Amino acid sequence: MTLQRQVSFWLVAFLCVILVLWSLQAILLPFIAGFVLAYFLDPVADRLERLGLPRVAATAVILLAAILILVFIGLMIVPVVVDQSMKLATELPSLIKSLVDRFNELAPQSLKDMLANSGTDIQGQASTIAGKAASWLAVFLTSLWSGGRALMNVLSLMIITPIVAFYLLADWDHIVAKVDGWLPRDHLEEVRSIARDIDKAMAGFIRGQGTVCLLLGIFYAIGLSLVGLKSGLAIGFAAGMLSFIPYVGALIGGTMAIGVGLVQFWPNETSVLLIIGVFLAGQFLEGNFLSPRLVGGSIGLHPVWMMFALLAFSYVFGFLGLLLAVPMAAATGVFVRYALDRYLRSRLYTGVQQPTIKAIKK
Repeated sequence: MTLQRQVSFWLVAFLCVILVLWSLQAILLPFIAGFVLAYFLDPVADRLERLGLPRVAATAVILLAAILILVFIGLMIVPVVVDQSMKLATELPSLIKSLVDRFNELAPQSLKDMLANSGTDIQGQASTIAGKAASWLAVFLTSLWSGGRALMNVLSLMIITPIVAFYLLADWDHIVAKVDGWLPRDHLEEVRSIARDIDKAMAGFIRGQGTVCLLLGIFYAIGLSLVGLKSGLAIGFAAGMLSFIPYVGALIGGTMAIGVGLVQFWPNETSVLLIIGVFLAGQFLEGNFLSPRLVGGSIGLHPVWMMFALLAFSYVFGFLGLLLAVPMAAATGVFVRYALDRYLRSRLYTGVQQPTIKAIKK
């Protein structure tokens, strides 16, 4: 088979996969969630298997513990986070108005005069922005919550997803061996090398960065709650979950937490400084302990590429796209680097080899 026919075949296969995912997106969520859960927990199952526990028993123990943790989170934490998020969205206009009032109290008169002479209406613009932001945030949270309940209902969350994860985790090695047996024999090692690169990128993000985000979310949520910040649990978890994009989680979460803290605690500067200290401590832990140990070196996914992938897949596939974005972005990044490497080593890039000076003299 020529290179052109091979490229055409794999492009058609890729488009067919995208079409199937788009057509069946309404029912795929528990299966994709089960696959992600199995992929996340496979190293734990391998370690228990090396310790002498049968694969099926190791899978059952891991999933039972995971289910208990998820049930606890779903019953005890999720309702509180959702309630705080909705209250924060409702109070956002008054919060921004209070921040503007605080600015008018504390800003130097020269700065206020300069803004007044430039025709800038801070109060009016802040009110407009606050209204739009609150409306967008409330719609987003409502759609996410209702969509999550519609898709991740009791059957899919409590029954289908654990069953899918159990069978995939128990048969993971057999599935990998079976897929390896389907690879084209002429390009076996090359395809295996690409698959290893994809697995490395996916593992770095799904397992490593996913764990970092979870730990940071717990740290921020506990720290802000101990400070006494309103909606501290919701802001902390949001900051942690956004930390898969470097600095974005701390920037957005820190800005929101400091804004709420200024309104809630002022003129008590100590509480505001404690909020800043929580985020500085979180960044220190992430940069010096969590990321080096759990993620390791570069996983080849640029933050801009990650943001684009998340927006694109969530736009096309909705909530399901959030689960597909990371593995698809990782796979696409590996394929792009592979294609670029082949191009740089091809005559299309280097051109036709010119004859040497000695050959010309002869």
